[in-house]
Amino acid sequence: MNKTTTLTRLFGFDPQTMNVRTEIIAGITTFLTMAYILAVNPNIMGDIGMDKGAIFTTTAIISMFSTLIMALYARLPFALAPGMGLNAFFAYTVCTKMGYDWSFALTAVLIEGVAFIILTETNLRDAIVNAIPASIRNAIGPGIGLLHRFHRTEEWRCHRLQPGHVCHARNHHLRPRTALHHRPCADGHTAHPQRPRRPTARHPRHDAHRPTDGPDHIFGGVAGLPPSIALIAFKFDFTHVFTVDMLIVVLTFLFIDMFDTIGTLVGVSTKAGMLRNGQVPHLKRAFMADAVGTTIGSMMGSSAIATYVESASGVAQGGRSGLTAFTTAVCFAVALIFAPLFLSIPGSATCPVLVIVGLFMLSPIRDIDLDDYSESLPAFICLVLMPLTYSISDGILIGIISYVVLNLLGGKRRKLTPTMYVLAVLFILKYVFIG
Repeated sequence: MNKTTTLTRLFGFDPQTMNVRTEIIAGITTFLTMAYILAVNPNIMGDIGMDKGAIFTTTAIISMFSTLIMALYARLPFALAPGMGLNAFFAYTVCTKMGYDWSFALTAVLIEGVAFIILTETNLRDAIVNAIPASIRNAIGPGIGLLHRFHRTEEWRCHRLQPGHVCHARNHHLRPRTALHHRPCADGHTAHPQRPRRPTARHPRHDAHRPTDGPDHIFGGVAGLPPSIALIAFKFDFTHVFTVDMLIVVLTFLFIDMFDTIGTLVGVSTKAGMLRNGQVPHLKRAFMADAVGTTIGSMMGSSAIATYVESASGVAQGGRSGLTAFTTAVCFAVALIFAPLFLSIPGSATCPVLVIVGLFMLSPIRDIDLDDYSESLPAFICLVLMPLTYSISDGILIGIISYVVLNLLGGKRRKLTPTMYVLAVLFILKYVFIG
């Protein structure tokens, strides 16, 4: 068996349309554009008393593991890691605002991961993706592109104003009043969320392996052994499993994670021309990589895993197979050994690249029928709300609701499938009862 046949079997590599060197460069590019998670995640989770060194190690390992599943099982060029927005909801809403210990939030992530596996195995997630109208699908990529343009340039501005600080505008699920209207602190940064009503007790050991306090700190060396994850692994709290708060938290994780992943897979695949008969190839397997990663990640002390939109940077370089994701996974493994070096890289270094990626994502707008308002207006709502709410999922949900409502009012009921009606009702209930 020659090398090409092995690559085809393992990663879905097509020697007639793909190039090994291109796939590897694409994987490295994806890693470089999402490597900030290795520095930012420990700072976010450290705010609620979790050991920063342990979080760094967990972030690298679970990102590597989840991306390997995507590479070898789904054979797609997408990378996964603890989701930005999901980690902030974990830390600043569940633990800070609601006042629960981080072990409660980890339990919610575990339940969400198991629920994801069940939803994926029953093909429900596939049905949801296939029910999304073509105009909405074509709006998702450009919406993500504008989201990149808004929050990446905002964080670049913050880094330039105050080097050494993490700008919370990086998180597109930390919803300020609008994308253009933050509540700045005196130094020009977005205000931190309120402190916990029930602060988590901090053990002295939590500081034992803590990396320095941000991605823009001074050079901290080249190599070193990764800290242990013993302080955060398997720290579940099942005493609140059957409470209303747990139900709300789990459902919120589900909505954010599901529709961010759907948005990324559909948007990036559409731009890359990877759709087959209008559908993402190996979609169920891609969802399973997300679901299994989230479940295993919770056991290691991680917030929920998501497919990263930064994968678009690797796709822009020509990455089309699981070899791209495999390369990214290898980079995460290498990052474990060179933790001090990677933590010395400023997060602002990736911002200009991702602004260009945002521009790259805009081209599917050309496929939207702008003359048919029942198609173009919901697409416009979906596209615009992503950057204005700093949320991929909100853009998709409200876009689908508006699509159903406008076509009902316009007498175009034949365009609507039963699944669309069900989704619209569920999404409306989501905003009524969860927010």
